Amino acid sequence: MNNRQIFDQVSDMEQRIGKLYEQLGDLKGQLSSVLEENHRLAMENHHLRSHLDQPEETDEAERDKPAAAKHTIPGEGRDNLARLYEEGFHICNMEFGSPRQNGDCMFCLDFLNKAK
Repeated sequence: MNNRQIFDQVSDMEQRIGKLYEQLGDLKGQLSSVLEENHRLAMENHHLRSHLDQPEETDEAERDKPAAAKHTIPGEGRDNLARLYEEGFHICNMEFGSPRQNGDCMFCLDFLNKAK
């Protein structure tokens, strides 16, 4: 082999490595998306299961309470929204219920501040 052939082989290998590196980056991005979706679905599944388990317990307790005691406490709704926000979900009217992916949402925070 002469020097030109060796140089061509190295250049060809460098191009193939570059393409493989690019494919690896794409796969990493796809894997990241799949892992985020899996985590979101696992959280949603957990919340739904706990929500399904909760009504059975509260229905029995609600039956025993007098009608006047069944009214909710005024701050309870705000507390629930704050809890949802802390768990990573939007509470603003624009994206309600969708997962927050980029930190805090100024619309959600504004809504929480108005609800005080």
